[in-house]
Amino acid sequence: MANAPVQRMSKLLVKTLRDDPADAEVLSHKLLVRAGYVRRTAAGLWSWLPLGKKVLANIERIVREEMDAIGAQEVSLPALLPREPYEATGRWDEYGPELFRLKDRKGGDYLLGPTHEEIFTLLVKDQASSYKDLPVILYQIADKYRDEARPRAGILRGREFLMKDSYSFDTADEGLAESYALHRAAYQRIFERLGLDYRICAATAGAMGGSRSEEFLAPAEAGEDTFADCPNCDYAANTEAITYELKPVDASGVPAAEEIPTPDTPTIETLAASLGVPASATLKNLLVKVDGEIVAVGVPGDREVDMDKVEAHFAPATVELVTAEDFTGRADLVRGYVGPQGLDKVKYLADPRVAPGTAWITGANKPDTHAKNVVAGRDFEVDEYVDVVVVRDGDPCPRCGTGLKLDRAIEIGHIFQLGRKYADALKLDVLGQNGKPVRVTMGSYGIGVSRAVAALAEQHADDKGLIWSKEVAPADVHVVAAGKALQTELALDVSEKLSAAGVRVLVDDRTGVSPGVKFTDAELIGVPQILVAGRRAAEGVVELKDRRTGEREELTVEEAVARLTA
Repeated sequence: MANAPVQRMSKLLVKTLRDDPADAEVLSHKLLVRAGYVRRTAAGLWSWLPLGKKVLANIERIVREEMDAIGAQEVSLPALLPREPYEATGRWDEYGPELFRLKDRKGGDYLLGPTHEEIFTLLVKDQASSYKDLPVILYQIADKYRDEARPRAGILRGREFLMKDSYSFDTADEGLAESYALHRAAYQRIFERLGLDYRICAATAGAMGGSRSEEFLAPAEAGEDTFADCPNCDYAANTEAITYELKPVDASGVPAAEEIPTPDTPTIETLAASLGVPASATLKNLLVKVDGEIVAVGVPGDREVDMDKVEAHFAPATVELVTAEDFTGRADLVRGYVGPQGLDKVKYLADPRVAPGTAWITGANKPDTHAKNVVAGRDFEVDEYVDVVVVRDGDPCPRCGTGLKLDRAIEIGHIFQLGRKYADALKLDVLGQNGKPVRVTMGSYGIGVSRAVAALAEQHADDKGLIWSKEVAPADVHVVAAGKALQTELALDVSEKLSAAGVRVLVDDRTGVSPGVKFTDAELIGVPQILVAGRRAAEGVVELKDRRTGEREELTVEEAVARLTA
């Protein structure tokens, strides 16, 4: 085993903090700064200090090993990219303000890459001309950029972040499915090696496009994603991707629609209270503008409209709520009393819960008036059904009907079957076996490498500090010299013996630092094993502590070396 140089804290660029940073909101932000792994450079921009860089490099190594194992080939592409390929795919505009755009001295338009689908597509177009050149999987581990409006949560949501992005190129959909399955299995191995608790969830493709998409989510309070997990079956999905089957009901026994006076009831709450009915019996109609055109969105009155879902449905169009001015000159739109029946030239979207045959109390498009027994499919038509409600804890599982459990999570990986979206835009063809051009089909697969550091810190910590697994830790053992010369001498001696045996050692040999501070720092930094040269140093006895379990054991130096090199 190769000799691993001893890291001495007396020389290491690390400064631990007793208190949480004033701007820290989440656990990982607090601990990574306090333990000396990262420092803030500017809003959303972070510098990695020596300990942090080692953790980051260990995650990169694991990712690289598993990508190489499925036959992927590593390349390195520039971060500064030309406008033209992204304009060809429409993403120059679709990305909106989150895309870092800049001009060179000649006025040429460039961007800092958020993802590299277009550039990898052009690379393969240049290098592959025949079906014999495919399939191929290419990847890189590189910085990506996103102009976040409000960078937050430390390295969880920054404007620059390290990412592994890979891309598969196949001549047939069956090949794409195989490449997707290879990545899915590789991701499972990666996250298991990292020691992350994760869920594989159905997801929306968003601006990436494609026919199939799954997210790898790490449950954590600091997570920005909400996912639903079924306790009865294996269903799991990001709440943005949950869809329900449209189930029409028989409305033959429902009387004709009837208008009823409802003064001063412009909200669902006031309407339900006035009529003595549950909010679920009413139909809520939210008006939005899609690129300036008014669209109505219908959901049961006891549910909220998920605007993220509405925006995703209409992307890349701009979606905004209507204002009071939008009702001017529209006799069919009465504020607080809008109903889907009688709307003039207004597209009507509805959640599947507003299925054909369902009867509702809704606005009558007249002041202080509602209508009851208004039946979907009889009294009004739905132009398009879209799952647009905010998913709630206990909503039925789309697969088995059991109540779903909602949880917060950090997105650590995302895989997409892109299909031919980018190949069509950039005309990526190869000659097939019959000598005719074949349009290539693609997959895109990402892992947030720097984000994985934060996810690990969120999941593996206690009230004393970080708790790294051996695979990702900056060292295998943290040797602490309690303070006296003899203890320091023993600590350095055992450190050299461990290093010679290939063990990665961090030794706290600082002078003028109290034993209490050293012990506190050792637990804060979170190396898996802590070896203390303390009160029995003169006897050649040290104390070995497991950082995760807290178990302690006194051993001779020889026993400790044998244990740590086993």
